[in-house]
Amino acid sequence: MIEEESSTKIVTWIFKNIKFIIIPGFKLKDLSSRESEYQKMTGKRKRNFRVKSKLTIIGIIIIFIVVSFAIFSSWLSPYTFEQAMSSSYSSSEWFAEPSAEHPLGQTYRGRDVLARIIFGAQSTLLISFCSVAISLIIGVFLGLIAGYYGGWVDTILMRIMDIILSFPGIVLAITIIALTRNPYIYISITQSIINLILVFTLIGIPHFARLIRATTLQVRHLPYINAARVVGSNKIRLMFRHILPNCIHPIIISFTHRIGGVIISLSILSFLGFSDARLIEWGNDISAASMNMISAPWALLYPCLMILITVLGFMLLGDGLRESIDPLLKNL
Repeated sequence: MIEEESSTKIVTWIFKNIKFIIIPGFKLKDLSSRESEYQKMTGKRKRNFRVKSKLTIIGIIIIFIVVSFAIFSSWLSPYTFEQAMSSSYSSSEWFAEPSAEHPLGQTYRGRDVLARIIFGAQSTLLISFCSVAISLIIGVFLGLIAGYYGGWVDTILMRIMDIILSFPGIVLAITIIALTRNPYIYISITQSIINLILVFTLIGIPHFARLIRATTLQVRHLPYINAARVVGSNKIRLMFRHILPNCIHPIIISFTHRIGGVIISLSILSFLGFSDARLIEWGNDISAASMNMISAPWALLYPCLMILITVLGFMLLGDGLRESIDPLLKNL
């Protein structure tokens, strides 16, 4: 009798859930909720689960498009780099409306808006990515040393970081550029880019140093670290082979968020006039078009949209990585 009831239940379940059996990828709400609870409790959720979310995929697509602008700008731009920087002597072309030759219109000195948007991705991503990458390397190194050794080493390094953090980032950048700028010495565009990278690198070091130090303090006394110390691992091996791999997850997440922050700071710096005006950069275009926002809104709108979309892409990617790495954040 019991076997007949169980057979009946099985057959009934098969007929009710025939889609689940036949259609690949079809999910049952009951099984999906049980799987989700199990993975959340055990921490064994697939790493690519949240990366496949719609918002994360949108962020990846946005970043892919912007990076394509930066890499293939010479092919995608309707005008060359020199033409995007050149000036028109005809005042009628200054802030001219969109046309067949200039689909997005013209901006200050008759420059093509579309060409400057595409070439602006180069300088924006170059400055933001390089500065964040260098500050990450230096910050991780200083944070590991401070967290592992502690004592006076930790005190000195962290007080230096606190001094840098005590100034608002954009104010510190303006101060450094104003103090180092010499109007009587000519510097190339390459040197201007290097100066901006160094400024944002200095601002970003304390962020990564404090983040990796806090994680190192939690990890350095765990049993597997003590076991590695007992078998004879030296301090360098302990820090970079055993501690760092278990502290790198928040750094990866913070890396993408930090790039978005640097893009915004760079645009503010350029808008305030503390960047090189010769540099094709979205903030410079916003600054040049700010006085004509009523008569020529296209010159101001498209650089602002590029900044908004690019920062949004990096933020969405960072959130997807954060939720993928930490299974406890799945339902938050």
